[in-house]
Amino acid sequence: MLYACNKLALVVLLFWFVFVTCSAFAQTETVLYTFTNETDGSYPSSVVVDSEGNVYGTTSNGGTYFYGNVFKITPSGVFTNLYSFTGESDGFAPFAGLAIDGQGNLYGTTAQGGDGGSGEGTVFELTPSGTKTILHNFSCPTDGCLPDATLTLDTQGNLYGTTLTGGANNYGGVFKVTSSGTFSLLYSFTVPTRDSTSSVVADSQGNVYGTTYNAGVGFGSVFKLTPSGDELTLHAFTPAHRDGFYPYAGPVLDASGNLRGTATSGGAVGVGVLFEVSPSGKETILHSFAGGADGIFPDSAVVFDNSGNLYGTTSYGGAFDLGTVYEVTSAGVEKILHSFASNKKDGNFPSVGVVLDKSGNLYGSTGQGGSSTACQGGCGIVYKIVP
Repeated sequence: MLYACNKLALVVLLFWFVFVTCSAFAQTETVLYTFTNETDGSYPSSVVVDSEGNVYGTTSNGGTYFYGNVFKITPSGVFTNLYSFTGESDGFAPFAGLAIDGQGNLYGTTAQGGDGGSGEGTVFELTPSGTKTILHNFSCPTDGCLPDATLTLDTQGNLYGTTLTGGANNYGGVFKVTSSGTFSLLYSFTVPTRDSTSSVVADSQGNVYGTTYNAGVGFGSVFKLTPSGDELTLHAFTPAHRDGFYPYAGPVLDASGNLRGTATSGGAVGVGVLFEVSPSGKETILHSFAGGADGIFPDSAVVFDNSGNLYGTTSYGGAFDLGTVYEVTSAGVEKILHSFASNKKDGNFPSVGVVLDKSGNLYGSTGQGGSSTACQGGCGIVYKIVP
């Protein structure tokens, strides 16, 4: 009897250990908020998170005046409409996400509207209390037109962004707005560069880095822009080398000056890659997506944690072919953290990336899906993943 009891206790103990171990490696996805296309807006873009775990973002449609809004969602899922665009001098159609500084001020763009008189877009600042200031009104084509990419904020408080068209050659450009509000067009692209704008990133020396969708040899490139305005192509993508092509999203910069990003197509089976480009321009494929459950078309930017693990989304693929959230470890091992499923009402087709909070939790949004029927295919959600 004693042997049987001890054996039973051992089985229970082993079951408990396996359960706890598996739970430790499980990922839990939670829908923080589902948009309804009313005063809360619809079709959210990428999000940012503050030190308290509050999530901020924009919707390109809906809001009080149906021209988009800036929102806040608390960790418990309480939604606040911080600002609704009126479609007049304050701009409208905030297609891009937001940048946030250490004081909680938010920075973004509207692709249209503003005081320019012809609907050419704005750069704005929004305080934590919801007070909005226009930092710049675009004058097309001189300043560039259609600023619809997420801004980047450097350590000196300068903002960097891109425009889809306009500039000296009407192919778009890279701009800077200083902390004092001075605008300058840093560079005008000389050839058609992309079908959509992507964000850029700046280093401590004032160099700016970004991607072009179809420049280089026609399949996209990674470029460097010096403070003096000289542009250098660090890497031109070539499908023949299976190194990926058509980088839709902008890169991120690590402490060693390496640029990491995604190419929407190409790779081993043609459905996209995760790449790294060194300061000297050497490209390394960190992961080649295999399609199916592995994910298809990684068309969003990535983020990395203190251990060098990278996180991002694919707009298709996964268990239900509705997109994924993935992790690629510093050793190059890929893990699917979440596969979106329409029957769970958790959103689908994530076209923007994720952000990390100080505890390692991931936050993101999908422009479609969710439980609301006010939009065809759903109005979108904001989600959280706890690793």
